[in-house]
Amino acid sequence: MLNITLPDGNKLNFEKKVTGFEIAEKISKSLSKSALLISIDGKLKDLNTVIDKDCSVKIFTSKDKEGLETIRHDTAHILAMAVQELFPGTQVTIGPVIEDGFYYDFARKEPFTDEDLNKIENKMREIVERDEQTTREVWPRKKAIDHFKKIGEIYKAEIIKNIPEEEEVSIYFHGKWHDLCRGPHLTSTGKIGKYFKLTKVSGAYWRGDSKNEMLQRVYGTSWSTQKELDDYLEKIEEAEKRDHRKLGKLMNLFHFREESPGAVFWHEKGWALFQKLISYMRYKQEDAGYKEINTPEILDRSLWEKSGHWEKFGANMYTSETPDKKIFAIKPMNCPGCVQVFNQGLKSYRDLPFKMSEFGKVHRYEPSGALHGLLRVRAFTQDDAHIFCTEDQITEECLSVTNLILEIYKDLGFEDVILKYSDRPDLRVGEDGVWDKSEAALLKAIKASKLEYSVNKGEGAFYGPKIEFVLRDAIGRDWQCGTLQVDLNLPGRLGASYVDKDGSKKIPVMLHRALFGSLERFIGILIENYAGKLPFWISPLQTMVIPISEDFNEYAVLIQKKIKNSGITCSVDLKNHNLNYKIREHSNAKVPILLICGKKEVDSNAVTIRKLDSNKQENMSIDEFIKKYSALNKAPSI
Repeated sequence: MLNITLPDGNKLNFEKKVTGFEIAEKISKSLSKSALLISIDGKLKDLNTVIDKDCSVKIFTSKDKEGLETIRHDTAHILAMAVQELFPGTQVTIGPVIEDGFYYDFARKEPFTDEDLNKIENKMREIVERDEQTTREVWPRKKAIDHFKKIGEIYKAEIIKNIPEEEEVSIYFHGKWHDLCRGPHLTSTGKIGKYFKLTKVSGAYWRGDSKNEMLQRVYGTSWSTQKELDDYLEKIEEAEKRDHRKLGKLMNLFHFREESPGAVFWHEKGWALFQKLISYMRYKQEDAGYKEINTPEILDRSLWEKSGHWEKFGANMYTSETPDKKIFAIKPMNCPGCVQVFNQGLKSYRDLPFKMSEFGKVHRYEPSGALHGLLRVRAFTQDDAHIFCTEDQITEECLSVTNLILEIYKDLGFEDVILKYSDRPDLRVGEDGVWDKSEAALLKAIKASKLEYSVNKGEGAFYGPKIEFVLRDAIGRDWQCGTLQVDLNLPGRLGASYVDKDGSKKIPVMLHRALFGSLERFIGILIENYAGKLPFWISPLQTMVIPISEDFNEYAVLIQKKIKNSGITCSVDLKNHNLNYKIREHSNAKVPILLICGKKEVDSNAVTIRKLDSNKQENMSIDEFIKKYSALNKAPSI
């Protein structure tokens, strides 16, 4: 007699072996129709897996994350199947599930065209209609390698060679077509449904290494309903309109060059935006009791070895050897330098908490294929801060940091914030008692925020637990930005200490804190969130004075100077173009306020105001304009 335990604790009894499908059928007919896969004692398996011993099970449908990911995994297989039916000789490599979809990498000499994608998609629909049965076989390693070599699939043979000896070599058949895969999968191609779309093609190196062959990566998305697919495609279309790279060019903010991949060439307006964010953050941090410092960008290798970064991040650090044979590294993070500042002079418990902030430029090597505008770069500025405190001060300081982060996000228009909490991993440093205090402090800070949060069990850093702050933007995308980490490791490694009440030396706890994370990346997020139409107080160029003809240039210049002197950024357009051309040009550049002036405005010492994305116009005296917009020229919380 088999005893099958369901998630609610109820048990089902079977006299002999049973499959996941049969369990679903016994629970209800409707579940048997919608069931896609099963977990057996917590491990995901195919629905037709035979169960021959007592266990706990859970049935998943397309409404579950696991079910939807399996639909996407199967759709990736059907993509590869369609490509090989249409283009014989194409080799398949890997095809994983990614956020909101999947991709598959192909080795093929001819590039895929948009027309090819349409053909492939139609063939995929045909395969789904055929409802080919899906079955799983386990092969001996040598058989699998020889088989894939024989049919010309050298990439698959290489993958099999790298599978650990203790793992099964699992082959999935969809009809006669087959692929190496761990699974699980649906029972037939018809179970995928018809709600999928191929989205784009890009290049990708085999195993992500630029020394290897270039492959073609076909991306797609797959959903459980037509509405979900339509909503996603609409979101993607909106995201393309908001692409910060396109808007950055349109707004004349920045550009990139091959001579320095992953590093930003800031233009005047882009740099003004960058500095406005720093000025705002500087004000908020000074008000919160932080002392701003600056540390060298290049430090001796020995410091990175002491801190532990050389061992963990050395492969992604930029290094240089000097004529006297010393090795230096450009810093990938600011923490070790900050500890050196703390170490200068004797510190007492009365000095704690000791808060230091730094807008530190850091460099980390990222593969060229991973670079993505401002969102993924090799050189960036972190708005780091480090708080040195006692164990008893952890709770209060974590609450203070959390409140500051949320206030700053709110000022910048992000009120939909999700928190992710990660606690102690199996491999860690520090005593359990300090971990207990650290974790309790972070959880208290999260609960006090009254925000939604999730727990990533065991995913904390080896030196302490952490919180990640995730922003949701105007079109529903999530961006991980701020972090707060409790460090029980680095201060001791680098000799940080303070004198306690009893005269003994103690090692301080170190809180790592970033609000934007990377200023470059945050600016990219800001641009996309607002589709370039930044709030007035943060806009790099807030106003543009436009005379309707050269007869009014002198008046326009006077207005520009007066507005600029009030602290509002202002420029004047004296080019020999007509008014409509100028309005269109500066509207495309997302200037929030255009100030039109002609005879009427000169006579009344006024301007005509035209706001971005509005055809309405308003006449106002210059003094009245300055008074009104000076009040708007600051963050809401200031």
